[in-house]
Parts: sequence; structure tokens; C-alpha cells
Amino acid sequence: MCGIVGAFSFKNSSFKVSEPYIVKMRDTMAHRGPDGVGDWISKDGKIGLGHRRLSIIDLSPIANQPMSNADGSLQVVFNGEIYNHADIRKELNQVGKFQWKTDHSDTEVILHAFEQWGIECLHKFRGMFAIGLWDEKNRELWLIRDRIGIKPLYYSVHHGRITFASEIKALLQDPDQKRAVDEEAFYHYLSFLTTPTPFTLFEGIKKLPSGTWLRITENGSMEEKKYWDVLDHTQPLTGVSEDEIAKRILDELRVAVKLRKVSDVPVGVFLSGGIDSSTNAALFSEGENTKVKTFTIGYEGKYESYQNELHYARRMANEVGAEYHEKLLTIDDLMDFLPRMVQLQDEPIADPVCVPVYYVSKLARD
Repeated sequence: MCGIVGAFSFKNSSFKVSEPYIVKMRDTMAHRGPDGVGDWISKDGKIGLGHRRLSIIDLSPIANQPMSNADGSLQVVFNGEIYNHADIRKELNQVGKFQWKTDHSDTEVILHAFEQWGIECLHKFRGMFAIGLWDEKNRELWLIRDRIGIKPLYYSVHHGRITFASEIKALLQDPDQKRAVDEEAFYHYLSFLTTPTPFTLFEGIKKLPSGTWLRITENGSMEEKKYWDVLDHTQPLTGVSEDEIAKRILDELRVAVKLRKVSDVPVGVFLSGGIDSSTNAALFSEGENTKVKTFTIGYEGKYESYQNELHYARRMANEVGAEYHEKLLTIDDLMDFLPRMVQLQDEPIADPVCVPVYYVSKLARD
């Protein structure tokens, strides 16, 4: 998890993007990127980008962001991971015109892929990502979100500029950003227990939809396009046996887990004891010479409305020979977390899962 931020002042606007302006927004998200910071401001003050880094792939300082291509015509900030970056790098090497400054950074792959194929490069990416990319030659800013919308990306257009960030709180650091409740979004929140895309509970601040890119020109015009839809990639399995369907699902899961095991830092599995996380733990342990680390959250006491599944998690960890870690939460843990939850989430989600997710993440980090 990294944090990205940026601002683009349109051609007829007198607003200048400054380093203090970008840094103030960027550092509201210090929790997203403890491993490094960076910013880039264009000489004319029209565009600025900022980044907080959590290092996963290519830990070297050379892979820090914002990152530019060789001639500086492209600048990128990126949150996420391109799982097939090594394969794309090999394909780009066959083109023979790119010089790499990093050993295996997936961020640099994004830059050169855009140089080679333009925005169509997205169809080659397999991963989770939120991207802000500045194209100096065409004076265009691209905002891009992954197919399923795993990585968040918010933006706001006001006072002759567009701002974007991984979290709403960063956008609120702009002194000109309007602070008001979006009443239509609030209605949807009460209906769906969350605020559906493209709304947020803040008037004027939007979420970029999943599988979508947004192109912004220097005159302030914007083009939004959905580049991927799951219904375009589905086929009816009429007449296919249940055994064959099960085999295909398992094969896909194996590939997905294998891709997510690629990392330059230790990785593990959140294990709730349910079918999905247990499957992840089992597949993750395949072919491993060392024990997979698993992390589990339970509750002290017994609650009819929320049953503990610790016994399932312990059993699964034992089945795969995992290094098992667990933490039992109390009511005090919930109460202590509430102020922090408000700060981290920016807008409410009426699902209590955010509490155990926070604590299981903290358990893994600790």
C-alpha cells in the first residue's frame, strides 16, 4: 500500500502548484508509505505529484517515486503492484529501444509500457493499481484505476484545477476544497451501507470507477472511459461438468496465489477460518520450503451475532503446517480503535469487518 497525490492547474488558471502544497497533502497519508517519500513539481508550476512508498518490489532507492522516463516526458506515481511486470519487461526488451535504470521495478515497467503502447498498455497489466501519469508532450494527465477497483483513487475539480489522491483527507488539505455533505451520496449510503462510485460523502469529491481511466487536458476538458468490464470476459459454462468447473477454478486460484507470492519482502496470509482464506493458506503453502505465516483475529467471550472461527483457523494452520499467529479482541479494543477508524476511513462503511481487518494487519506488521 502506497499513497499517491497530485494537482494539475489548467491553462487559464493562475494557481501555481508548489512543493509545500503537494507535501502537505502527501503527508496526511504517511501511514500508507513509511518506507520513502517523494515529490515532483513542473518548472511552470502547472502540475505536481507526490508519493508515500511502501516497498514491496525492487526495494532500492532508484525505484522511488515520482519516477520519470529517460527524457523526462513522462512522470508517474503508482500505488499497487503489477504482478506480471517481469513478463512485460521481457516484451519491452525485445523492442530494443528502452534503457532501464532499475533492476526489476514494476513502476518503471508502467512508464515504458505507456511509451510503447499508450493507454492500451493497461490491457497487458495484471495487478492492482491506482496510477497518476503526466504526459508532458501532450500536456495530459491520466488517472487510472485497476479492473476491480482494489486500489482507491479520489479526485476533485475546483478553482481551475484538478486534485487527486489515494485518500479523501489529502484532498481536504487544499484550502479551497469545499467541505460539505453530498446529500444524494448520503441517501445512497443509508440505502447500501456504503457510498457507491462515483460518489463520496463529500460534495465535489469523486471516486474514479473501477476499470476506468480519466484523461485531463490542460484546457480542463476531461474524457472518462471504462476500459474493462467483467461481462466482456465471461462465457457460459453450459454443458461443462461440475468436476471440470471445479478444476478450472482451482487452476485459476493457483495462478492468482502464485502471482501474489512474488515479493522482495516477507508475505503471509490473513486466515479467518472461512473457505476463501483457508484456500489461500493451502495454495500458498504449496511448493514452499518454509512455513507460511498466517494471522488470525478472534474475540474474547461468546457472541451469538458474531461467532468465533478460531478453531477452524487453527485447524487449517495445522493442516498446512503454518506458523500461526492470533489475537483476541476485547470491547476495549473496539472503543480504542473508533477515533482512529474515523481518521483512516475518511467516510463511513457500515460493515464491522474494518475493525478486525485493522487489528489483523497490525498483528502481521508487529
